[in-house]
Amino acid sequence: MDQQTKQALKHDQFVDTTKHGLEWATENRRSVITTGAILLAVIVVIVAGVLFYNHRSQQASVAFGEAMQAYQTPLAQSGQPVPPGIKTFPSVADRAKAANALFTAVADKYGMTPDGKISRYFSGLTYMEAGNSASAESTFKQVAGGWNADIAALAKFALAQLYRQTGRDPQAIDLYNELTAKPATTVPAGLAQLQLAELYENQGKPDAAKKIYAQLKDKDAKGPAGMLAAQKLNPSAVPAGPHAQ
Repeated sequence: MDQQTKQALKHDQFVDTTKHGLEWATENRRSVITTGAILLAVIVVIVAGVLFYNHRSQQASVAFGEAMQAYQTPLAQSGQPVPPGIKTFPSVADRAKAANALFTAVADKYGMTPDGKISRYFSGLTYMEAGNSASAESTFKQVAGGWNADIAALAKFALAQLYRQTGRDPQAIDLYNELTAKPATTVPAGLAQLQLAELYENQGKPDAAKKIYAQLKDKDAKGPAGMLAAQKLNPSAVPAGPHAQ
């Protein structure tokens, strides 16, 4: 086969391929356009969703800040002089009720945002401080079942405290053991064990408490939990000062 014939064949193949491609594009034009439109719509939805989420997160952050401001409002007894322009509450319960309304509103409106999730925990906390144990318990259980391990641990820790306050020590013990087995950044295992030991002391079980303190001392001698455990085991011991002989 001569060179001229080879070039002619290559040219024909190129023409055929191009023609085939144009025919396919023509025949499938509607499908191509539809697919492109769907991809564009998906991109638009994703971008809009991100922008909407960021906007909601900003709103939640502002609302959470207002709730925290109320929660941190100082207390002042009746007749106590207060600087002009400073808001106060007469009691912890009154402050908790006011803050609870704000935290609950943030959690209900912005529950999918980080500030909305932590607001639900503070809603439970303020229910407890206001003396509404039933609402506090249901709220803590809701938060404890969430996917955020750190916030869930806070809720379990607070729920254990609520159980202790309402005479349900066995349930509190279960939660402390659970937090010890699965510690979180917000509630280290040592903190849960210290609370468990304190509970045993209050129950009149000093041996059980000492066993926990001894384990903490051996396991984390230089950590805060281990040092506190050492003090509990030997309360009369005085740390050596810089001038000790």
